[in-house]
Amino acid sequence: MNIITNPKKLRGFERYVKVDNVSRRSILKSLGLAGGFVLAAPVMSRPALAAYKTGAGEMPHGTVADPRVFVAIAPDGIVTIVAHRAEMGTGVRTSLPMIVAEEMEADWSRVKVQHAHGDEAKFGNQDTDGSRSTRHYLMPMRQIGASARTMLEAAAAKRWGVPASEVKAVNHEVVHSASGRRIGFGDLAADAAKEPVPNVDGLKLKEPKDFRYLGKGQISMVDLRDITVGAARYGADVRLPGMKYAVIARPPVTGGKVASFDGSAAMKVSGVEKVMEVKGWPWPSKFQPLGGVAVIARNTGAAIKGRDALKIVWDDGANGKYDSAAYRTQLEEAARKPGLVVRKEGDVEAALKGADKVIVGEYYLPHLAHVAMEPPVAVADVKGDKVEIWAPVQSAGGTREDVAKTLGIPQENVTVNVTLLGGGFGRKSKCDFAIEAGLLSRELGAPVKVQWTRDDDVRNGFLHTVSVERIEAGIDKSGKVTAWRHRSVAPSIASTFAAGAKHQAPFELGMGLVDMPFEIANVQCENPEAAAHTRIGWFRAVSNIPRAFAVQSMVGEIAHATKRDQKDMLLELIGSPRILKLDSVKDLWNYGEPYDSYPIDTARLRKVVELVADKGGWGRSVPRGHGLGIAAHRSFVSYIATIVEVKVDEKGKLTVPRVDTAIDCGTYVNPERIQSQIEGAAIMGLSLVKHGEITFKDGKVQQGNYDDFPVIRIDEAPALTNVYIVPPGPDTPPSGVGEPGVPPFAPALINAIFAATGKRIRALPIGKQLEA
Repeated sequence: MNIITNPKKLRGFERYVKVDNVSRRSILKSLGLAGGFVLAAPVMSRPALAAYKTGAGEMPHGTVADPRVFVAIAPDGIVTIVAHRAEMGTGVRTSLPMIVAEEMEADWSRVKVQHAHGDEAKFGNQDTDGSRSTRHYLMPMRQIGASARTMLEAAAAKRWGVPASEVKAVNHEVVHSASGRRIGFGDLAADAAKEPVPNVDGLKLKEPKDFRYLGKGQISMVDLRDITVGAARYGADVRLPGMKYAVIARPPVTGGKVASFDGSAAMKVSGVEKVMEVKGWPWPSKFQPLGGVAVIARNTGAAIKGRDALKIVWDDGANGKYDSAAYRTQLEEAARKPGLVVRKEGDVEAALKGADKVIVGEYYLPHLAHVAMEPPVAVADVKGDKVEIWAPVQSAGGTREDVAKTLGIPQENVTVNVTLLGGGFGRKSKCDFAIEAGLLSRELGAPVKVQWTRDDDVRNGFLHTVSVERIEAGIDKSGKVTAWRHRSVAPSIASTFAAGAKHQAPFELGMGLVDMPFEIANVQCENPEAAAHTRIGWFRAVSNIPRAFAVQSMVGEIAHATKRDQKDMLLELIGSPRILKLDSVKDLWNYGEPYDSYPIDTARLRKVVELVADKGGWGRSVPRGHGLGIAAHRSFVSYIATIVEVKVDEKGKLTVPRVDTAIDCGTYVNPERIQSQIEGAAIMGLSLVKHGEITFKDGKVQQGNYDDFPVIRIDEAPALTNVYIVPPGPDTPPSGVGEPGVPPFAPALINAIFAATGKRIRALPIGKQLEA
């Protein structure tokens, strides 16, 4: 814990205020879009909460629980708490400091949040992905707050000459109840800073019944007002004296390179100062730049016009013939043949042959682009062997490391400042755009902003993988499912890191394939080969999207074939409450978490299905042309179930009047953000189902902007989204929230469409499949 003598001198210090008058919820309510909200305050005993283990220690640089790193108190009592994870709408820049403030007994109205620069040796792991922030940092943040409180109490006890056991921090003061004396945090700051940091094993954490902030949903995002009124600072808002502006023409085919170029016409554009080739790396090359030709100008508009005037001859390389329609056929053919067996229980072949009927479903999901509202952008200023970066990156520490390696300078000489992210969804965990800015700044000897356009974002990004999922389900005469064979064929994210990666990695297989939780005697999961022809990267919920789409759509198909209710069929397949044992799975990936703390618990999966069915009115009467669909899925160690109501008119126009979702994310911090994330997942899920498709011809992406890769507009959004949070049990650790809401949406919608129209959709996006 530090003492601040002059807060203005804090590097990168920004002032954030609590927002009361302007809220996203009030805006949505005025538009009739906000939904209901059922929750109970989190209840977890202190010993149990302290005992659970996560995989945080296995992450690069682990966690840090030092109050001297994360907390500073100024003489006026203002408490500054550092947030070391990127803010992209999840509220993490509020939630993590709020945990510290809770344990510290700080008054939230007197708390400021300062965002950390990239330094994982100092702050611990900073990768904001995998829905890990709360589940990995709830305990470290509590320990930080409790340590700061203990140091303040010790300082007050020494000043008054009383035992520390007689004093207590209460709402930004330390109180000696016997004498009635009290002293503010600011007056104690200097003395408290001299106290030793307590050993975490001896810390006394607050009892959940005494929480003022955690689980209450009463605190708005610290950035909310600035975001709402347009005052927030994003990557594109950064300006430096003498800054140059750059855009880059990148190879239209992954693995391509510049054969030759003519920049003379570009140099004639007013404001253009230079045209230069940018180094590219042979593919695959992790997050290194693709290379190409950069246009440097006095403003971004001039740079774009200059780029439009470039004449470039490209060498397309090995992926120049990539055609997504032909590739889909290849994937489908592969899915119809045996592949690498990654899970095997019983004898599927014999069970399928002996089945009364076999239902076969083949499901297709195309490449998807992230299209975050804010395209990639970065500013770099290289001076000698030092570089400073300003960028909306999901991994400040990873960006620091990669920039240092690429520029060949010591990592301690790289400073990465993280701005707000205008959406991330996994795209901004790859720092190629920041590296580009660093390379250009070094070459030009001046600060440089590299701005990606929307077309750059769509055509040169890291796409969600294309996938074919084939499921064969054997059913006996009584209607019981006795066999389940699932073949998943998709290019792997591993192909971004290593040539020749044709099988999915364990972390991809563990997203809804080998961890499928149904109680079926004969199960076999296979993974045929699939080569990548473009850059593949993380996308919100990753491989859970195609797997949930296939598995939960198949549940709907089995229900129809056996004349069963969808919900009843789903619960029957989930089976008895039990902890899943997957002994046949080699290298079972559990989102990086220890299985003892985060087992696959079918009782919790059943619970969210039952809760959403109850609260969402499953089986209710709906008008003609309407239908209800249900789906459930476990991802990022959370359990979630969704009911979607659809309306399909005579011309095939689809609308969504209502969505109901139940989520069990264990112990939670900020329920308002949970509701927001689930609402956003419904909107994103609907966008993907209706419109999401990236196609390739001659190796090139055929889409470029929102006109041909649309996202839904506000008039298409679900009219009502209700969110129900399962109260955590006494021994339930926190789990993911940001990503789990997406996977069950598509199959719930598809099952609802079948209920409304009798049409079964197995390929996304829906496109014109509903038109009469």
